[in-house]
Amino acid sequence: MSAATPHPADLSRDPDLLRDADGLNAPVADRRALLLRLAWSVIAEPGDGVAGRLAAALGVAGALEFVSTARERALPPSGADVSARELAAALERWRPRLGARLLRDAVRAARRARLTVLIPEGELWPSRLPDLGPHAPFALWVRGDAPALARLERSIAIVGARAATPYGEHVAGMLAGELAERGVCVVSGGAYGVDGVSHRAALGAGGPTIAFVAGGADRVYPAAHAHLFARIAERGAVVSEVPPGVAPTKWRFLQRNRLIAAVSGATVVVEAGRRSGSLNTAGHAAALGRPLGAVPGPVTSATSEGSHRLLREFDAMCITSCADALELLGEWDEAAAPSGERTRPETIRVLDALAPRAWRDADEIARRSGLSLAEVQAQLGLLELDGRVESDPEGWRLAR
Repeated sequence: MSAATPHPADLSRDPDLLRDADGLNAPVADRRALLLRLAWSVIAEPGDGVAGRLAAALGVAGALEFVSTARERALPPSGADVSARELAAALERWRPRLGARLLRDAVRAARRARLTVLIPEGELWPSRLPDLGPHAPFALWVRGDAPALARLERSIAIVGARAATPYGEHVAGMLAGELAERGVCVVSGGAYGVDGVSHRAALGAGGPTIAFVAGGADRVYPAAHAHLFARIAERGAVVSEVPPGVAPTKWRFLQRNRLIAAVSGATVVVEAGRRSGSLNTAGHAAALGRPLGAVPGPVTSATSEGSHRLLREFDAMCITSCADALELLGEWDEAAAPSGERTRPETIRVLDALAPRAWRDADEIARRSGLSLAEVQAQLGLLELDGRVESDPEGWRLAR
């Protein structure tokens, strides 16, 4: 290792780095822990399991110290689940990024872009990320409302084809909009097609939405989504595990998908071709044990081949409505299932016999529903208690 490479302990004593770190928007008191994790965020590519296993064995500081002082053909440290071959390859790819310069550049870029930096030792860290084990990110760089990440506790990822069909865009918008209206955070990747439609629908419904991106959170990719990312940052957050300024690459897109699957309570694939990147997200969700759903499409549509494969081979739940998506979270649609139960057939028949404006008496409702008067009266009483119908001397109607 070059003599010019600073010892990791020096990172927390470098006056320039300390000054820059103090200017970061980072909800963590331990600036040393912050700098050490940001150093790893600069050094290692997303999902680098060797870095994660070293950090698990030696601690973040100890792992960085080992890497900074290791010589060629160094043996893996005791207790680290890393082979000599893996370590040698990792040291080769990490060496060009060791040192304070790249870290200082990243910190300053984050300050200029007004990014918030999150680490596991601080607040707002998504609670499901540790499920990624050694492949979990060292830090997250956030553009926008970082506290929005707290809404990930009740969230659904909606992903799908970039070259989505009108059918796919319609279904994605319908699902995202209705979920957002119910307070579910919509997670996606900010790309063309299903991703973009899902974010826009969530924003249009006034609900939370979070975009996980493959490049720096300060970059806009695709460029045509500059306005969309600005809106997401105003109402939610744009999140990346790579430092600001880093370009998105194919590898980073694939690794980004694991974050989408990990932080979300469930994943729904709307449209996916045979080789769609959305299947990669679905694979991560299945590996993590997250509930997985897929929207069926026309059997003649190439953009639904991947979705049908998920239904056939991965035991994905068939998603045709917002209520189906909520079931992935273990919830029933509140508008259709009071008290956490499925709506009974006779309840549906009574609701179908009512109108939002016209008052109808129990006898008319019985005639329209085909139920007995006693059944109708029992259902009306329950529905009024639930706030779904209202009564008046003139009769009954759907609550407005």
